[in-house]
Amino acid sequence: MAGHRTEAHPHGADRLCDAGDRVYSRAVRRGRVSRQDAESVPCLVELALLHPDPDDMGWLVPTSPQEVMTRLLRDMHERVSATQSRMGEAVSAFEWYATLAGNARSPSEGAAIRVLDGLPRIRAAMDEATEACTSEVLAVQPGGIRREDELTEGLHRALALCRRGVRMRDLYTHVARHGQGLRNYMELMGDSAEARTLDEVTERLIVFDRTVAFIPASPDRTIALELRHPALVDYLVTVFERFWRLAIPLTAPLPDTGIEGITHRERSIAALLAEGHQDAVVAERLGISVRTCRAHIARLSETLGAASRTQLGVRIAQAGLDGPPRSPQLQALSAPGPESPTDR
Repeated sequence: MAGHRTEAHPHGADRLCDAGDRVYSRAVRRGRVSRQDAESVPCLVELALLHPDPDDMGWLVPTSPQEVMTRLLRDMHERVSATQSRMGEAVSAFEWYATLAGNARSPSEGAAIRVLDGLPRIRAAMDEATEACTSEVLAVQPGGIRREDELTEGLHRALALCRRGVRMRDLYTHVARHGQGLRNYMELMGDSAEARTLDEVTERLIVFDRTVAFIPASPDRTIALELRHPALVDYLVTVFERFWRLAIPLTAPLPDTGIEGITHRERSIAALLAEGHQDAVVAERLGISVRTCRAHIARLSETLGAASRTQLGVRIAQAGLDGPPRSPQLQALSAPGPESPTDR
């Protein structure tokens, strides 16, 4: 959905044209718009942001911003997962053909994708990329609260980058906000680094100067891929930038859920439960322990008055918690604002 484009309006639902923004905003505020008002923006219908009112076909009603956000995040997650799977297949194929070629390979062969087996090789390659970096580092750090040893392991690289004036942007899960270690780390980085958080992020990713990227290639992260193919690196940078735009700065508070007694984390858990995920999967995606996740589910059940998991699912849907929390962008989009002359 995010990548759908019309000929007259080449954009996705995450980046509406000015005309589309005005009409969709009006539809969200008023609950519907006439077909005549929407004729100039066919993109809204093609992107499923507007659809016919079943009670009056002369009007169009908006898809809720919350549902739009759910579709966008699901689409991004599926694209990233598919890319990681294809990368693994590409590496396997390369290694097989390499055995057939024997010693006949040219010196440049294999430079686009390099397999780093073992932590020493991974650290050496990261140190090499750090020394060559001159402008920017992008990083995705999944998991929960950052442990001191994790932060310390890459501290020497980060400080070296700071001294050279390199800008750093890091994406974490919301859970990481609760660790003092991360805040201490960001203070050490000063103006050279900026961090934002999301309910959940992709697997670990580090990109140096938009020319070389590192991603894990095994569950325990003892094998990594060093990627230098421009198309692959550009794709990963695009994924990062889209998540960055949806994320909330570490220095800003998380948005209110709008439901008394429901925390931001409990709303995120409710959305994942509504998708049918088990407790362990929910905990992993949000970067918390299974025990903590179940404690939140128990509080959620109590707040919503649910006596069973089945009833909890019904209450989650009734309360409108069956989707991820709105980003500040969509909250602003759906908030009432001053009417323009065309609104009257």
